[in-house]
Amino acid sequence: MGQTFPPVAVLALSVPLLGFGALPTIMALALYGLLPIVRNTLVGLHSVDPAILESARGMGMSPLQVLWQVEIPLAANVILGGIRTSVTINIATAAIGSTIGATTLGDPVISGLVNGNTAYVLQGAILIGFLAVTADSCLDRLQQFVSPRMDSRRL
Repeated sequence: MGQTFPPVAVLALSVPLLGFGALPTIMALALYGLLPIVRNTLVGLHSVDPAILESARGMGMSPLQVLWQVEIPLAANVILGGIRTSVTINIATAAIGSTIGATTLGDPVISGLVNGNTAYVLQGAILIGFLAVTADSCLDRLQQFVSPRMDSRRL
């Protein structure tokens, strides 16, 4: 339900509680970015094969050991997918924080819109897009590094 609110509405609701500036922007982005992470974490943990969990319990692992040593490593790829989605969404959305007084990469976009300067709008949009693509690419590399590799000899 929280993801259905537009980011502008989340920022508008946070201003009366926290005032203007960076704090309401950070709070709104944190709340807005939680859903993909929580959803993917739950999907990843529920997708672990029950036979593997039973084997871990049969080896005498405590529930906490099963979580940290079995479930999280096996679900890490899906969890990182949620983090990747959240980071990308929040980079693009953070620019809107400039409308409530936060200093973000959205400053040139807002200045350009107010003054009718297309060059400023493009400058800010290109920087935001570059940062989002760079962060997504870096997290994709991390996700590929963490994901289990299939041994080609067993195929």
